Amino acid sequence: MATAHRYPSNTENGGAIPSGKNRRIALVVSEWNPEITENLYKGAQKVLLENGVAANDIFRTTVPGSFELVYGAKKAIQSGVDAVIVIGSVIQGETRHFDFVCQGVTQGVQMLNVQYDVPVIFCVLTDNTLEQAQARSGGFLGNKGEEAAVAALKMASI
Repeated sequence: MATAHRYPSNTENGGAIPSGKNRRIALVVSEWNPEITENLYKGAQKVLLENGVAANDIFRTTVPGSFELVYGAKKAIQSGVDAVIVIGSVIQGETRHFDFVCQGVTQGVQMLNVQYDVPVIFCVLTDNTLEQAQARSGGFLGNKGEEAAVAALKMASI
């Protein structure tokens, strides 16, 4: 899906997007780089609504940064949702902070997926530049939030 520039239709990529009817989906959104994370959130929310998730079954939790997404996702899982999407944006800077945050979030989400029976979908952009993040959050490369919502619906149906 990464090269499709949009989420697939119900006939592409070998499978339909499952209905979101009666699904409860949590979106855990980082406040850091809000121009990016808000666009990702809006993309995910749009796709969930288009595929049958009721507006009152979409739960948003906002956390300070991408590193805090893992804790936010854990709390969302404990609230009884069918899937969680973690939404963040980490942009390379001059220090190794980028590497530590990206690695920590990736490993944290992996651990949650192993530990719990609720899928946690990784929608954290890890770009070298702001322009790359903009391109992936509604720009010319599509919106990765939309793709994450499709993945959440597919994984929730397993």
